[in-house]
Amino acid sequence: MTGSPPTALRPQHPSPRSLRGLAEEFGFDVRGELGDLEVTGAGLASGAVRPGDLYVGVPGRNAHGAQYAVAARDAGAVAVLTDEAGATLAADSGLPILVTPDARAALGEVAAWIHRTTENPATTFAVTGTNGKTSVVYLLYGILRQLGVVAGLTSTAERRIGDEAVTSSLTTPEASELHALLARMREVEVRAVGIEVSAQALSRHRVDGLVFDVAGFTNLTHDHLDDYADMDEYFEAKRELFQPDRARRGVVTVDSEWGRRLVAESRIPVTTLTSEAAVPADWRLTVLEEAAAYTAFALEAPDGRRLETRVPLLGWYMAANAALAIVMLTEAGYDLDRISAALERDGGIDAYIPGRAERISGDRGPIVYIDYGHSPDAFLQTLGAIRRSTSGRVIMVFGADGDRDTTKRAEMGAIAARGADVVVVTDFHPRFEDPAAIRAALITGAREAVPEREIHEIADPKAAFRAALALADDGDAILYAGPGHEDYHEVKGVKIPYSAREDSKQALREAGWLE
Repeated sequence: MTGSPPTALRPQHPSPRSLRGLAEEFGFDVRGELGDLEVTGAGLASGAVRPGDLYVGVPGRNAHGAQYAVAARDAGAVAVLTDEAGATLAADSGLPILVTPDARAALGEVAAWIHRTTENPATTFAVTGTNGKTSVVYLLYGILRQLGVVAGLTSTAERRIGDEAVTSSLTTPEASELHALLARMREVEVRAVGIEVSAQALSRHRVDGLVFDVAGFTNLTHDHLDDYADMDEYFEAKRELFQPDRARRGVVTVDSEWGRRLVAESRIPVTTLTSEAAVPADWRLTVLEEAAAYTAFALEAPDGRRLETRVPLLGWYMAANAALAIVMLTEAGYDLDRISAALERDGGIDAYIPGRAERISGDRGPIVYIDYGHSPDAFLQTLGAIRRSTSGRVIMVFGADGDRDTTKRAEMGAIAARGADVVVVTDFHPRFEDPAAIRAALITGAREAVPEREIHEIADPKAAFRAALALADDGDAILYAGPGHEDYHEVKGVKIPYSAREDSKQALREAGWLE
């Protein structure tokens, strides 16, 4: 596997472990002499190997990672972990080789052993679901800091330890990076960690070697059917988090049939949360007020205690995300009264979530939100929240991922047309697909849903947003959905620098709406 991920957060003072001890612990077949060699880390990408690492060579889409064993050796790797085919490819490296039938499946436990993950005192929170994972992780992080707890997180947007952060390349990092991150957190005495866990992370062994203290579930909606055959298979991937070898306790939002099914099929103790009056649950959320800058809500505990607060974000679903974070904290042993007091002291939850219904406009002109939502349900919920808090027209700018789930595109277009007064379809990561064909699928869905809707097709994202801004007046709202926190536009394998957040701010300045 070639290439380097963004700079990873790794322990600054790793504790070496015996390579021989590693081989004996896992019963690996050994090729070559281990001697007194020691290992201090593990890596899947030869370009990211550091001296002392165990290089893990696994089959990739285009090549077997073991063929890069020489490059890994030159970067400082002390040994290779791979399968039988990889052992042949890595033989020229001269490194000792540990052989196992499936090196990727072994990586999580191996990385946990190398980094002594079981010795980490931090409380670990896992959040899964289709939408809201990133928001819940940041809300956990924000509330923990309000409680005076040294906290960390790993999300789609970034990995964070206190105020130190690096950009993420995957929703959930590979197991080698995740365990190294936790080891780094232990060095700086992090006491609680929120981890966003995708379905792919569970299917592809990225969280192996961890048993979370509390797992949370947000929702399950149409997405990722390029990776999973149908919604049942997608659900089953998420359900794996609610097994005893993955988590000790769970909190499940039961507003949907998927949540209720998860409760029924979970093999760990679960606490339930709902915002629906007719749905039985342990905890109950009531939205008190939705405004452009915040959402106020009340949360009632099973024992009758009631917390009232606000989250500085748009939409009832952000209140639901905040409620899930609070219930997860109580399941981990944090006292509800203490949480309530901290939030009351600070005037609500103190959290910033990059690119999630993020308002980037000023006090004058149209309100502009940049959002990472790229699924039908995300469009539906965000458009609904904007409509309820906006007196003027709603204009939506969006595109769809290339080389990703194509089955959701017509529905995305239809929801945009139903929820917005004006629709602007543009390009969003076409990758190796024909961008015109992607736009056509979105526009067809929009026109079939609302034939009379005003629709503009503008391929260039910069021009598309400026066209939307030219159509907007003071009091209108613009939702730019898809790019969120990202800082690139991917076309034919090339990541072209582009930040929707920064470019939109520049366009607002050009129009005289932002100083």
